[in-house]
Amino acid sequence: MSTALPIAERVDWEKVDGLVPAIVQDFESSQVLMMGYMNPEALDKTSETGQVTFFSRTKQRLWTKGETSGNVLKLVNMSLDCDNDTLLVKVNPIGPTCHTGTTTCWDGDPQTESQMVWLHQLEQLLAERKHADPESSYTASLYGRGTKRISQKVGEEGVEVALAATSGDKAELVCESADLIYHLLVLLQDQEMSLSTVIDKLKERHQ
Repeated sequence: MSTALPIAERVDWEKVDGLVPAIVQDFESSQVLMMGYMNPEALDKTSETGQVTFFSRTKQRLWTKGETSGNVLKLVNMSLDCDNDTLLVKVNPIGPTCHTGTTTCWDGDPQTESQMVWLHQLEQLLAERKHADPESSYTASLYGRGTKRISQKVGEEGVEVALAATSGDKAELVCESADLIYHLLVLLQDQEMSLSTVIDKLKERHQ
């Protein structure tokens, strides 16, 4: 059985004049974070260190994202497109990616974000509320009341979802489903778990 060539050997370096575009995407949310360029050395260093490194056309040198700010991009995986001239780099970002302090270089109206990106941001917000004053928000108060109460809420909302579906009230079904998903996310955070863990299990079962 033949072994696939390393990704650096599959890039059409002549076609891209020695600099391959690299689109960086959040592994968890699939949000596009930034775009940079890699030469063979930057690609090798990214693979070796696990931190995304580009070739800076302005500075004319290798540049590891976050080398001064600390907002590094931890590599999860990389793939090459069908024309061998563009990289998709999936990462776990540490801190904001854009130099302006925003999550992505394309930050805009939250209403235009994809559903999965918004859900990921909600999950991050719920994680932050774990250590907040129980008087400050409903979410913080749930954490303050403990796992048993959060679990009860998930059970109650599950029943409400079933009743709404049985009655044929689609508007109520939407509302109760939103409540169920919210409380489930809180419960997962309470148990030091994330939605990605559940998604991994779904993917495993699908395979």
